[in-house]
Amino acid sequence: MGMNDNLDEKITENLRFEIEHCGKKKSEIARAMGVDPSCISQYLSGRAQPTLANLSRLCKFIGCSADDILEIKHS
Repeated sequence: MGMNDNLDEKITENLRFEIEHCGKKKSEIARAMGVDPSCISQYLSGRAQPTLANLSRLCKFIGCSADDILEIKHS
């Protein structure tokens, strides 16, 4: 397993946490993002990662920071 695999797993884990704790249904999130609900399920399972545009839409809708999802640390 390479470094990117670990990063992909962390992104999936962080997405899952934020989506499950935002208080919104997956169908609401998908509708707000303009994607099929199966797309959200793929993000949660790790079968797919959102594009940057979709990550931005997702974060805005559920009220989280892309920095938290991507684990970008600011000094």
